[in-house]
Parts: sequence; structure tokens; C-alpha cells
Amino acid sequence: MNFTENNMQSHPKQDVALLFQSLKLGKLELSSRIVMSPMARGFSPDGVPGPEVADYYCRRAEQYVGLIITENVSIPHPTANQDPANSPDFNSEAARAGWKHVVDEVHRVGGKIIPQLIHAGIARENVPQPAGAAPSISPSGLDVYGEVKGEPMTIQQIREVVQAFADAALQAQQLGFDGIELHGAHGYLIDQFLWETTNQRTDEYGGSIANRVRFAVEIVEACRRAVGPDFPIVFRFSQWKYPVYTAKLAYDAEQLAEVLQPLATAGVDIFHASTRRFWEPAFEGSPLSLAGWAKHITGKAVITVGSVGLKQDFTDFFAAGASADQQGSMSVLTERLQSHEFDLVAVGRALLADPEWAAKIHDGRLDELKPFQAEAVGKLY
Repeated sequence: MNFTENNMQSHPKQDVALLFQSLKLGKLELSSRIVMSPMARGFSPDGVPGPEVADYYCRRAEQYVGLIITENVSIPHPTANQDPANSPDFNSEAARAGWKHVVDEVHRVGGKIIPQLIHAGIARENVPQPAGAAPSISPSGLDVYGEVKGEPMTIQQIREVVQAFADAALQAQQLGFDGIELHGAHGYLIDQFLWETTNQRTDEYGGSIANRVRFAVEIVEACRRAVGPDFPIVFRFSQWKYPVYTAKLAYDAEQLAEVLQPLATAGVDIFHASTRRFWEPAFEGSPLSLAGWAKHITGKAVITVGSVGLKQDFTDFFAAGASADQQGSMSVLTERLQSHEFDLVAVGRALLADPEWAAKIHDGRLDELKPFQAEAVGKLY
């Protein structure tokens, strides 16, 4: 990656400029390194995002956010949507028209936007389903605690879901999105195949890491065939599974490579390494974060995420004499960005509460930053 200023170490205002440098990844050209993290909003009745959803994303896109990743959008499969009464999809003409408006509006203000495509799998059981809904499916019918909650997927269902992801990817391309993100994290369906606790299959989709990653690889390959070679595919992965925060997808870098390298080969352009704290080492014996290991293993561009902007010492970095080693601080973030540990920085709750968060960081208007509060979850600021 080429930075225009590679030796900016003397002053916080110079260092923070790293976040606002443009970046070109293939045909994806971003105005800054700041990404809006995907966060479920639940303001799309019957799967249809309205004008207020477009306004919500535009307010971030026009304030120095280089890339918007939308809340999860369910693929066209009858068991995909965890909350069909409120969460979006591409399944109806009205939903597609709603998303087209969202995309057009974000582009109008100069932003870039991609949808996060999802199948909830067994996590669908966490939300009450309408009467007569089809049973939830997952690799082995097991939830994150190893308890039976749904039905194990048949080979035919696996093929149907793989095709549904490809269909959704093509739909996203046709609607004008700038790429897609596949949600392979946090205990949803793709992640349920990756994690041995929820994947107890004895066929070619279970057992070894190579077998457990097969489902995800087939989805990436199918999406790549659907959208062609130049449409960006982002893959989000995590160690933790909601609400089992101590879960491990990989116990060392070698195991992580067994997961990520086949996905990179299959066609992933960017990895989105989801952790709860971006600065924490992924494995013992190395200071590298999960994002850092993803970049080291695959050579692909990587997004880091996890509590960016939520700690007080994040903005203390701008004060004279601020320590350069405060965990979670701006100095730690920019130092790792400058050293190419990752390429992009996703911001979640801080942007949820304050649509001007990035602009205020850019301008040094730190006294105007709005702290995250629980009520932000229930509103479209």
C-alpha cells in the first residue's frame, strides 16, 4: 500500500491524517480509510428499507466515511432472515427499489456502499418467528452451546443456500452496490460451519478445518462466478460467537491460515477481522492482532474493527504529552495503520451515536463528540 506520507510521526494531527488518505483496492476507490461497521438496525418493515434508511447512511457517507457496510441483508432463502418483520432483504420489488434508492443517495454524496449478506442459520432461533415458519437449519442442528435447536442441513439445502448467496451477490451488483460483504462471523450460518462446536458433521463439510471451510469456499466461488472478477468481495470472520465471547475459530496462526487461505484463493478481496478490541494480540507469542494475522497470512487488504473510538484515551491522543502506548488509543491505531498491519478501520458504535464522528476527528472537534449511549441502538440518527 502506498501512503503519501510515510514518515508522519511527529504530531497527532499529522498521524490522524492517515485515516483520511484515499485508498484504491482494485476498482474500489475509497476517499478515506474509515469504514462504517455493519450494525443491525431493524428499520426495514417486511424487508423494505425506506427513505429514512437512505438518510441514515448518507449522513455518515458525507462525513469522511470512506465505505459504508450496511446492516445484514438476508439472502433469498426461506430460513435466512432472523427477523423478517424488520430486517432487510432483496426479495421483493419494493425491497430492491428501496435499496436502489439507498445506493443512489450514498453515491450522490460521494460515498461507497456494500451490503452485508447473511443467512442466520440456527441464530434465527434467538428471535421469535411467525407462525408456520420453516424450521431453522444449520450444519448439525446445534446452537453455540452445543444444544439441539434446529435441523441439520441436507446436501441439497447446502447447495440451495450457496446458490442463494450467489443470487444475492448478483442482485447487489445489479442494484449498483460497490461490492458485497459475506457475513462469516459471530455465530451465523457460515460461521456455524467454520466452528467445530456447531459443526459436528461427518461428511465432506465437517471434521477437519479443510472440510469445515468448504461451505464458505463454495459460497465465495459461487459469488465470484456470479459477479465476475472485478466486483469486490469482503469476508467478515471472528473468533467469538455471540454470546460466547471466549470461543476460538483458530487456536494459533497455523489454524487461522487453514481457514483464510482457501477463502483468499476462492476469491475474497478483503478480510474483515472482527474482534471486540482491535489492539489485542490474536495469539500468544506475537503482538499481531487478528487483522494483522489475516493480512500476513493472505496478503489481502484487511479491515480492523473492535471498540474504535469508544475509549476516552482514544481522543486523549490529541492532548499535549499524551502517552503513545495507551491500549485502544488513536496512537496505537495510527501506528498499526502506518505499519501496514491493516488497511482500513471499521467504526461501529461511535458512528452509530454520532454520524459526524469521522468529521469531528478530522477537524479536531473532540469536545463535540457524542458518547455512545444505549438509546442510540433504537433510533436512526
